[in-house]
Amino acid sequence: MRFQKFEKLACLLVACFLFVASSAAAEELKVGVVDIDQALAATDDGKAARDEFERKLREGEAQLQPMADQLKAMFEEVEQKQFVLSEEAIRKKRLEVAELQNKIENRKREIEGQLQVDRERLMGPIQQKLVGIITELGRTGGYSMILLRGTPGIIYTREALDITDKVVQAYNSKG
Repeated sequence: MRFQKFEKLACLLVACFLFVASSAAAEELKVGVVDIDQALAATDDGKAARDEFERKLREGEAQLQPMADQLKAMFEEVEQKQFVLSEEAIRKKRLEVAELQNKIENRKREIEGQLQVDRERLMGPIQQKLVGIITELGRTGGYSMILLRGTPGIIYTREALDITDKVVQAYNSKG
């Protein structure tokens, strides 16, 4: 199923390219390639957003660490006392361990969900601005098309076609 989608997308890209190439026979075909992730990481706002996201990631890890330490201590306690405690006491300790594991997993899912929201909140506006700059650069630079590096169907592009640095400069200059 996934290969069929890739195949359809690749065919669509080839058809678009052929259409643009044939309709541009009278004019020059100018193609650019942009690595949006690289551009996002290289802009001043992108660096600040990445630093903020990494700070939030460290905060999330710090929230989980005491629970992980407690879990480790509980495991060690069960291991050390398994021959001394009664079956009922061991069962009770194992239930406590399982309960703490569930709490950790739930908290981890909450933190991951919040990190996804934070990532979108931090990176989304920058990505939208980058798309606007890429569109403007395409229009003013006389490009027939600008492709995203890593898009399905694009296996190879010459480095001379890469305009990521131009996009980053344009973004930073607009501040």
